[in-house]
Amino acid sequence: MTKIVNIPQAKVQLSRLIAEAEAGEEVVIARAGRPVAKLISVAQKNRRNRVAGFLKGKIWIGPDFDDPLPEGILKAFRGECD
Repeated sequence: MTKIVNIPQAKVQLSRLIAEAEAGEEVVIARAGRPVAKLISVAQKNRRNRVAGFLKGKIWIGPDFDDPLPEGILKAFRGECD
């Protein structure tokens, strides 16, 4: 379940909100009722979508991936555009 807390309330209760996030609860911090940030535990964030090989067969890298960029693109990166 996601808990929504306005900024002034979050300032006063930060330690408790961090403990709730560590326990697995998502805490959304809002400004005047509008969500602006989400507080979750680092462990929870690192567990999401971390299945080895979940994109196997969905990604293709062209054989020219490591080839040098064309001179026109290199000039643009250097700010030498015409």
